[in-house]
Amino acid sequence: MAVLSRLWRLFHTVRYLRWRQVWFRLYYRVRPLRVPVAGGARPRGGLTLDPCHWGEPATGDGRRFDFLGESGEVATAADWNAPRFSKLWLYNLHYLNDLNAVGADQREALNAALVDRWIEENPPCQGNGWEPYPLSLRIVNLVKWFARGGQVPAHRLDSLATQARALERQVEWPILGNHLFANGKALVFVGAYLTGEEGDRWLRRGLAILDREIAEQFLADGGHFERSPMYHDALLWDLCDLIHLAERAGLPALSSRRRDWLAVLERGLHWSSTLRHPDGDIAFFNDAAFGIAPSLDNLRAYHRRLADGSVVERAVDGTGTHYFADSGYAALDLGPGHRALLDLAPVGPDYQPGHAHADTLSFELSLFGRRLLVNSGTSRYGVDRERLRQRATAAHNTVEVDGQDSSEVWSGFRVARRARPTVTRFENEGGRIHVSAGHDGYRRLAGDNVHYRDWQARPGELLIQDRVSGAHGQAVARFHLHPDVQAQADGDGFVLRLSTGGPVRVHCRGADRVTLEPASWHPTFGGSVPNQCIVAAFSGGVTLETAIVWQDHVDGSAV
Repeated sequence: MAVLSRLWRLFHTVRYLRWRQVWFRLYYRVRPLRVPVAGGARPRGGLTLDPCHWGEPATGDGRRFDFLGESGEVATAADWNAPRFSKLWLYNLHYLNDLNAVGADQREALNAALVDRWIEENPPCQGNGWEPYPLSLRIVNLVKWFARGGQVPAHRLDSLATQARALERQVEWPILGNHLFANGKALVFVGAYLTGEEGDRWLRRGLAILDREIAEQFLADGGHFERSPMYHDALLWDLCDLIHLAERAGLPALSSRRRDWLAVLERGLHWSSTLRHPDGDIAFFNDAAFGIAPSLDNLRAYHRRLADGSVVERAVDGTGTHYFADSGYAALDLGPGHRALLDLAPVGPDYQPGHAHADTLSFELSLFGRRLLVNSGTSRYGVDRERLRQRATAAHNTVEVDGQDSSEVWSGFRVARRARPTVTRFENEGGRIHVSAGHDGYRRLAGDNVHYRDWQARPGELLIQDRVSGAHGQAVARFHLHPDVQAQADGDGFVLRLSTGGPVRVHCRGADRVTLEPASWHPTFGGSVPNQCIVAAFSGGVTLETAIVWQDHVDGSAV
């Protein structure tokens, strides 16, 4: 029975794949990667890119590196692929992001030594650094760095060309999504920088990828189709880089696309600006963590350098109530400093839900400018139990039925049967907001269950109503509190206290039991912070009503 269950889960995972993903996965498995190493690579000349840095440097000496909350020494050639480090840590090592991190222009000697060491200790097609994703990010970092300096030594140019050949032979057709976007961007950058037949071919192939992927990956409302706020912002930075390259390269194939790319960027900035907490940072829907993608301030600054009168500037202040119907997210303006962010979205594109969590109909809430309710975040990739736990429904502010996830997340990046949400109401009139939605993720259970959730907001109150149709054992709604929130029992609910503002009262009506349980929040990769979770269990046929009530004035003074 266990074998049949696993086969059934696998079937519901692969049935959504595109034929190209399956074909290239098989093809790459049997085809050895061989890359010609040749000299004579030459830059086109005349390309100068302005420095536009974000992120802190990972090393101060070229030997000890800090990534994802973990420090490690890279003292020998073998350390570039040492098994004591996680795969993601090694990927970050091979990106060479320090070339364009904050203060990069003051570390030229160190950066030059790092590049030369990488070339010497990572021979072609050996190790993590020659896989297509780290190749893509490193190629862009190298081109940016080369295009800021003077004459580039021949051995560095030849290495860049060899890396481009390796990438061209293993474009990530089996994965697609943001990985394919990164491949296309890298081919465009190296094709715009290096001259000759190969450079022209890389430019053409990169643009062919981007022409297709930009149109598919950025939805009409501006959101990225993988539904991760973190990856959304990372790809906005990619768009900024491409627009900057188009301005400086002097190549018609790039300049003709600049206006369209800028329009996509501005829609994406509007999406990103709106789906923010009052603290200015992202919500934790699907794979998301602080510090991995550029901040909103970084993105806005880059956009200001690129924008001109060719595209009507879009307001990107992120205020107001807004429903992004194409991507499936909503921001509710509940008053100054009060904001709810709702996940009404599918888990991602059917053929690539790798960064999805089972978080359908979850939400996050800030009051008095501080986060109150938070999804549990992402501290790691990989295939271990902790990765799976962080993707599970129980790690999010939504409803779990009979201990099952709303979408069948498994392994590190797999999803079998997945929830399909439907929004039936989105009203915003006279200071009152009413949102109604449901999802069918539990219809695979014996009770053919559907989870319905309503959010009703009026000044000083947010009411959440949860109902599960069909016969079932027990449903559990969870409300994960930010670590800074203090909770005290109060009848059928709790009194919550933030560092600013008045007390917040949470009452659950219709629950069989309401408890406060220990949990953990993962705001960064490698990070885990203890917090608490309100857990409300309710039975079939019952509507659970959770009221969150606050006052904007305490002791007669405005908060």
